[in-house]
Amino acid sequence: MNKYNAKKTTVDGITFDSKKEAERFSELKLLLRAGKIKNLRLQQDFTLQEAYTAPDGERVRAIRYAADFTYEENGELIVEDVKSKATKTSVYELKRKLLREKFGVKVREV
Repeated sequence: MNKYNAKKTTVDGITFDSKKEAERFSELKLLLRAGKIKNLRLQQDFTLQEAYTAPDGERVRAIRYAADFTYEENGELIVEDVKSKATKTSVYELKRKLLREKFGVKVREV
């Protein structure tokens, strides 16, 4: 169990953080096979802010958002995140907003 009491689940040799995420992967695979979506990717990283060195020499790490799933649907990039009330943290909300600002992509929550 992880910090949100979700049970890790494995599908096709891929371990997901929750049963809900694994189930969504299975649904997306069916849509992919049916030709409804294409270019399905898991855990795609988006850099929201590049790493930099502050004037005092401190190294500041990049800020990244890792989407549960990305794919194309009707020629549009879809960024999808499997969410529950517990996983909609303030950090997630901030990163979701930064992703929309920088890339013009709205996260689809399932």
